[in-house]
Amino acid sequence: MRARSRSSRTRAWLLAVALLAASGAQAGLFDDDVARQRIEQIRQEQNARLDKLEAASRAQLELANQLESLKVELARLRGQLEVTSYELENAQKRQRDFYVDLDNRLRKLETAAVERERAGARAEAAKPDPAAESRDFETALQLVKTGKFKEASSAFSSFVQAYPESSFLPSAHFWRASSLAQSRDCDGAAQAYRIVLERWPDDARAPDALLGLSGCQQELKDAKAARQSLETLVAKYPKSGAADIARQRLKSKR
Repeated sequence: MRARSRSSRTRAWLLAVALLAASGAQAGLFDDDVARQRIEQIRQEQNARLDKLEAASRAQLELANQLESLKVELARLRGQLEVTSYELENAQKRQRDFYVDLDNRLRKLETAAVERERAGARAEAAKPDPAAESRDFETALQLVKTGKFKEASSAFSSFVQAYPESSFLPSAHFWRASSLAQSRDCDGAAQAYRIVLERWPDDARAPDALLGLSGCQQELKDAKAARQSLETLVAKYPKSGAADIARQRLKSKR
């Protein structure tokens, strides 16, 4: 009984040992599967992290490239802006210079126009009255007709000064010379006659002026000059009434 009991306990112990061994083996197998699953999970998580890091790196690199491109573009735009600003400043300066020059020219033109207008007004104001001109000439001539030769010579001198552009000037100088000659001022008369001959040699009064000059020269005791004036009168104005008188005087002096 004891031996059988001992044998039964031995078998039970061996069975327990076997069961424990089998149970330990199954536990080991179970732990390996969990570890592999955990490792795989960790690997997948690590790969996911690496993918995220790689994507973030690519995004940062792309962002850095974009920033660099933006910097280059900004520098280019700044350069263009500086060029445009320089050109605009020059254009504005040229425009200002143009307007200043134009304003100066307009001012000069306006000033010239005003001066011409003023000069025209002065000329118009200084323009003699034709009626007064004729009246003053007739007044001086009337003095000659009435024998007031000194007054006449003064009146004709005033007329010449008052009407320097008058069509009566040749006659005014001639009658002034005649009035001086009648007043025995032969030197003054000779000078007045010469003015007529020098300035208006083709005037109708020129032959009479040359005849009057010869008379003054004769009064001044210059017979040679008087004869020469008569000869010039005959040669230059042969058909004039003064030339006929000159011929008669030349004959009487032979």
